Amino acid sequence: MSDLEFCTTRREGRVLVVTMNRPDVMNAVHAPMHHEMSRIWDDFAADPDLWVAVLTGAGERAFSAGNDLKYTAQGGRMKPPASGFAGLTSRMDLEKPIIAAVNGVAMGGGFETALACDIILASSTATFALPEPKVGFFAATGGVQRLTRQIGRKPAVDLLLTGRKVSAEEGQRLGFVNEVFAPDELMAKAMEKANEIASVSPSSIRATLRVLRHMDDMDNLRTSLLYSRQVLMDLRETEDFAEGVNAFVEKRKPEWKNR
Repeated sequence: MSDLEFCTTRREGRVLVVTMNRPDVMNAVHAPMHHEMSRIWDDFAADPDLWVAVLTGAGERAFSAGNDLKYTAQGGRMKPPASGFAGLTSRMDLEKPIIAAVNGVAMGGGFETALACDIILASSTATFALPEPKVGFFAATGGVQRLTRQIGRKPAVDLLLTGRKVSAEEGQRLGFVNEVFAPDELMAKAMEKANEIASVSPSSIRATLRVLRHMDDMDNLRTSLLYSRQVLMDLRETEDFAEGVNAFVEKRKPEWKNR
């Protein structure tokens, strides 16, 4: 794609490398970027010559800091695509694997984007968190659903309610990170894994992912994600939501009203 503004893509054989490219805001995602990424994944799904994707972030600081709250505070109201955060978190029919190469901070929607990928490889400097409650949100784009499914309810609830940061090593112990590598090895290892997957039958990969997506359907993942969107719309009408966003932008401690 030659008209990309917020991401870069490159092809390496059967592998598509997608880089979220807003390093000045730690690759935070706003509505225009959601739509751009949705188009990227649409094209990836439709291209018979691309079998695996690797998703990472530009720069050394961040995979993605999640939702661009400054864009939200400035009144950005463009709706995200039906495919969800980063064009990915509500995409239920993709039968090609995506590897998240988490090269730094993965916060909020950035962490949820990684959880929506099939494999997470992390730099030893990576950190993960779902800090939405600290700014008046909750992990509405799959964090609640996927983290509880991937590591179990009790450890997931700890992260969901406290918003605390988790190192790559702890993420591996908890079970949502597959492997941890030195920062200068991460992308090479991600490409090695992508090419390993691309060396086996793509039809078998599609069949495996089709069954996994069907298991998600049996767990009502799609319905739960839609319900989260409804709950988030209700949350947006609260005073605490507005206070959380404004406090973040103004770099002060929020004063919660519980209303």
